[in-house]
Amino acid sequence: MPALAVNPELPDLRIVPIEGLVFHERHDSRRIPPLLERLRQDGVLKNPPVVAPIPGSQRFVVLDGANRTVALAQMGCPHILVQVVDYQHPRLRLNVWYHLVTGISSEEFDRRVRSIPGLEVLSTHDLLAARAALARRYILAYAVRPDGMILMFRGGGDDIVRQSELLNALVDVYEGQADIYRIGTDQMEEVAPLYGEVAALVVFPHYHPSEILDLTRREARLPTGITRHVIPGRALRLHFPLDLLADTEQSLEEKNRRLQAWLKQKFVTGQVRFYEESTFLFDE
Repeated sequence: MPALAVNPELPDLRIVPIEGLVFHERHDSRRIPPLLERLRQDGVLKNPPVVAPIPGSQRFVVLDGANRTVALAQMGCPHILVQVVDYQHPRLRLNVWYHLVTGISSEEFDRRVRSIPGLEVLSTHDLLAARAALARRYILAYAVRPDGMILMFRGGGDDIVRQSELLNALVDVYEGQADIYRIGTDQMEEVAPLYGEVAALVVFPHYHPSEILDLTRREARLPTGITRHVIPGRALRLHFPLDLLADTEQSLEEKNRRLQAWLKQKFVTGQVRFYEESTFLFDE
């Protein structure tokens, strides 16, 4: 049986200078230490970060894999293996995660968000109105409470950098002090029974790739983990040796030659499989 049952567009895998990668979101500092330990123990990079070229620049924006990138940088790797994608690819989707906040009371959540300087908090019971206001970017985000009250957050004017600062301030009042679950619905009645004490369900706006690139160019960052890029032809489970990435003697050109030889061997020996259908993985 051939390695690939169909003829998909093969992933663009490259080794690039790690200093040439920039972020559109903050990394999660709490996840770096265990990630570092696992990388050192395994000695391989399992799933390469996904990046897209920044127009008019030699740099790339990290779409997925900020924590892995930071961890490898802290390990002293001058280079990193990445999957380069076209941000305008018709099958690449940019979605958003919402935050279900538990472990603190709704009253405490309310008190904390109202203490953020520069953030105006409006109240309503009309979920449709909140959705429409967020779609029009009249508000930055909104939070649905278990009692049906909706807090709408406004501020920053038309300045996307200031808006991102306020969104980070919003997440900062509960991140690390409450439990956060990433979900894809704003229907409180669907998710509240599945968790413990729910404080709020925080809903963020949907972004366009041009906004992500603009944020990156202006050196602003969104809160960690609210953007979700769905990548066609995602390259996973490469298990690429870290010693080559960490090598400070070999040139970038030589490393990429070795990468291409390594990939060719994977294809020749039938170790590459393409799965077009959606799957559930139970060993992540």
